[in-house]
Amino acid sequence: MWLLRKYPLFILGVCVAATGTAVVRGLLDLSAPWQRVAVALAGLHLMWILLETWTTVRSSTSVEMATDRGTIYVYATARAATVAAACLPAADDQTYHPWMLALPVVFAAAVGFRLWGIRTLGRFYSHRVRVLGDHQVVQSGPYRWVRHPAYLGMALAHVVFVLFFLNTYSAAALMVLLPTLVVRILVEERTLLTLPGYSDYAATHRRVIPWIW
Repeated sequence: MWLLRKYPLFILGVCVAATGTAVVRGLLDLSAPWQRVAVALAGLHLMWILLETWTTVRSSTSVEMATDRGTIYVYATARAATVAAACLPAADDQTYHPWMLALPVVFAAAVGFRLWGIRTLGRFYSHRVRVLGDHQVVQSGPYRWVRHPAYLGMALAHVVFVLFFLNTYSAAALMVLLPTLVVRILVEERTLLTLPGYSDYAATHRRVIPWIW
């Protein structure tokens, strides 16, 4: 039980080690333009992980098996595998393209959107699926447009990350991460639908992609 409770901290360590390795490797050779983009992306990813450290630590203090249904372990493992597969293999020299400069911008915007969603939820947010005794349906901030902005920002950020650090392993890991994210959203909604007013909110707002799903 202790190991399950502390699993988010283990995933945190894996992601910090992977992105930190990518940053150090890039800083050792900034002669190529694509290496500078790599350092920017890996550095932004590392900063993102550190900004969510407190939430990760808080989520490691309890185990919500009944409502979470173990999805945090599958989802977190897929996320860590995607980051590690993108960062750890030594990349061959890439052909630099000007459009690569847009990737850190899109990545930062996606992470910012996620953090906005987390901040809007405040104490109602957790890495584990659960509801509090006084839980409320939040419809402000990014929740005016979609029901799960934090997941949308996370998914987009990882797609951008893998698009740059593309290899067989990172592509395969991403193809596992995205379906596990969908499953987690569906599990989470089973719990959220127990909240008064959530079904009405869900009837007028898509989950992660406006007008689609």
